[in-house]
Amino acid sequence: MNVENAELLESQELLEKPANLDRNDPEGEIARRGRAYRNWGRWGEDDVLGTLNFIDSAKRQQAASLVREGDVVSLSQPFDMNGPQKGWRRRTNPVHTMLDTGTDAERGTQGFPHGLGGADDVISMPLQCSTQWDGLGHIFDHGAAWNGRRAGDVVTSDGDLVTGIEHAAAAPVSRGVLLDLGRHLNPETGELPDGYAITAEDLQTCIEAQGGTSTVGRGDIVLVRTGQLTRARREGWGDYAGGPAPGLSLTTAGWLHRTQIAAIATDTWGFEVRPNEFDVPAFQPLHQVVIPNMGLTVGELWDLDALATKCAASGRYEFLLVAAPLPITRAVGSPINPVAIL
Repeated sequence: MNVENAELLESQELLEKPANLDRNDPEGEIARRGRAYRNWGRWGEDDVLGTLNFIDSAKRQQAASLVREGDVVSLSQPFDMNGPQKGWRRRTNPVHTMLDTGTDAERGTQGFPHGLGGADDVISMPLQCSTQWDGLGHIFDHGAAWNGRRAGDVVTSDGDLVTGIEHAAAAPVSRGVLLDLGRHLNPETGELPDGYAITAEDLQTCIEAQGGTSTVGRGDIVLVRTGQLTRARREGWGDYAGGPAPGLSLTTAGWLHRTQIAAIATDTWGFEVRPNEFDVPAFQPLHQVVIPNMGLTVGELWDLDALATKCAASGRYEFLLVAAPLPITRAVGSPINPVAIL
């Protein structure tokens, strides 16, 4: 290892130590990590997938070989009006409306011949109101989008012209790994307190405690359970959508980059710890590092409880994960119904 590489490695290691985080300088802390973990150009100038490129045919074959029982677990929260959204930045819960009903059929008002009747419906919702992927056009860093493009050239009033979520429609099928940080760090309740910042050391000790099936590597999709959704179900939504939450520390950016994972998802609204780790105003600094700079696909509002129960019972934390977004043209995110196949 030459001197330059050794100095780079040392500086990156310092970025992973929570004690080194300057709590009064979010701008500087974000910039240092943006530069250190930037993947611009890694997959060419025209890339639209970012770290999803780490998933190849060999990885998918490995993931398929993990299916033993054929047990399928949905990892999606419901899409209905009883969801957690409170209208922040016009994010509302889904509104489901019937267009044709059984009542219409009974009354013969639908106009179909020979007694035929039917039901039809429509749904109106923000694309990120429940279980979803953040697309690569969702977050910018100082006006820069993924791969160093100008944000205004990527996303306009016509949508994401470059990295629209439709490009990822067949990509997120891979080996999934559940890291149950809730049970690992707080076995009595299985839930982390709001505001708990999960560190790289926490992630690593969880992997070691869960065993070999939790090893994380290139092309994997990592699911982090904090237990916050469990608490919200018991106590009510409260500020689940946008309020205090356990989540990943900004200092995990190096771990997310080094492991070469394809994507990550959590059971929380915002993926990273909230409030964020600064004594001055800051908002979603880890998003600002990992999406536009690293090209990492991020999932939020996933339901990991049933999967966690099954994994704890079997001692096996790896599975085939199928989490395809809807190919909504030029969208910067997508609702999904991810499934783990065990």
